[in-house]
Amino acid sequence: MKKNMQKAVVLLSGGMDSCVCGALAVRDHHSAALHVSYGQRTEEREKRAFLEICDHLAIRERLMVRNEALRTIGGSALTDKNISVPESHEIGRDIPVTYVPFRNAHFLSVAVSWAEVLGAKKIYIGAVEQDSSGYPDCRPAYYGAFNEVVKAGTKAGNIEIVTPLIHMRKAEIVRLGLELNAPFDLTWSCYSREDIACGVCDSCVLRTRAFHEAGAADPIPYVQVASTV
Repeated sequence: MKKNMQKAVVLLSGGMDSCVCGALAVRDHHSAALHVSYGQRTEEREKRAFLEICDHLAIRERLMVRNEALRTIGGSALTDKNISVPESHEIGRDIPVTYVPFRNAHFLSVAVSWAEVLGAKKIYIGAVEQDSSGYPDCRPAYYGAFNEVVKAGTKAGNIEIVTPLIHMRKAEIVRLGLELNAPFDLTWSCYSREDIACGVCDSCVLRTRAFHEAGAADPIPYVQVASTV
């Protein structure tokens, strides 16, 4: 590691996109990793993925936080067990029921607070607009606006949220991850299961399609794999 590397905070959920984002952050910065649990269905499996990815990327500085508000508020299939996680083919053009209301604002607020304490100037988040489920807090305009809030509401006003994957297709993210030797085998993307990925939720389908289009094998097991066509 170069001594003159600036410090960055990377939001690391344990999923495919955040893993690639973490590999980019480690390549270019002295990185600290943040994981936020919020009562999601796959909370324990995602924690395990976070820890194992950090070990692989040699990220020693870690912060694990639990957000009680999102589960209490509910309104999402990821946090309310009374709302079923739909299969990918059941999702239409509307924002799906797997959207967690304003979730990324909660994550970013923790990341900005920690960055101020650490003296980090960058916050990496693996938000993706294309080939995603259509969540409004994954759009470029959202991060542009949030950066203005950070600039106005922090002590030095010099922390920037960066979204290096936001304009990429999922297959491109897979290829980039392979170039960076990102540990895809340690990641977890499934919305509904913690033992073996279901293969049919929107997150699983987007992931398996991306690996198929990238011409690469997805290293995690699935109960079933939906058609990639």
